[in-house]
Amino acid sequence: MDIRSLGSTGLEPPVVGMGTWNTFDVHEATEEAHAKAVVDTALENGAAFFDSSPMYGEAERVLGAALDGRRGHALIATKIWARTAEDGRRQATRALQVFGGHVDLYQVHNLVNWREQLALLEHLKAQGQVTAIGATHYSSAAFEELAGVMKTGRIAAVQIPYNPRQREVERTILPLAADLGLGVILMRPLGEGALVRNAPSREALRPFADFGVQTWAQALIKWGLSDSRCHVSIPATFDREHMRDNAAAGAPPWFGVAERNRVVELARSGGF
Repeated sequence: MDIRSLGSTGLEPPVVGMGTWNTFDVHEATEEAHAKAVVDTALENGAAFFDSSPMYGEAERVLGAALDGRRGHALIATKIWARTAEDGRRQATRALQVFGGHVDLYQVHNLVNWREQLALLEHLKAQGQVTAIGATHYSSAAFEELAGVMKTGRIAAVQIPYNPRQREVERTILPLAADLGLGVILMRPLGEGALVRNAPSREALRPFADFGVQTWAQALIKWGLSDSRCHVSIPATFDREHMRDNAAAGAPPWFGVAERNRVVELARSGGF
């Protein structure tokens, strides 16, 4: 099962979605209004996949409010991040409330207490409140355990970090996901912002123009999605223009081997 089977939006991978870590944890009315404007921009530009977590403070609530009246136009991926069954149930109750009673992809965040939490998510799926179940982890030290969870047949997708400087998933996780037919969601496509702080020159980016790339962020996002084993990239942003640019990277044509290698070279050089 891959991401295209989630929901009924007609979303076809590979696509660009939006993460909410460090961006949607806001409290002021003006900030929440701005969050809604960012979501507006995402939906207007075909970025209908939104990822959140109770670990992200107020992000689930703020995202749910931003989608008020438009829940059917979005795919929601959120997470259980709890060490006890009771905490997991409490998190799920809250998430289902803010997301209209349904989560498209419910993930065990960082594999925390995954055996117990998978049972909860399977129960919610059986009740029709969850479409698909996934698991996430950010650390290569946990990839062996993640691979074990993938092999159980109990999850449909994984969320892992993948960018030109963070490629550990190429060893085991991506090949295994392809073999098992799992959806792959890419976190940290911009290296949590570190990769875009010193962008290459316009001249350095010129060879990517035929691929619709105008910015370094677009090159980085397209780099990940050009791997056929990957389905959704979720750069987090609180900027409408960045959201618009990010979404544009989710359209073909895709990079070939030469272009992907060139992006890796630019990312490694750092100085540009």
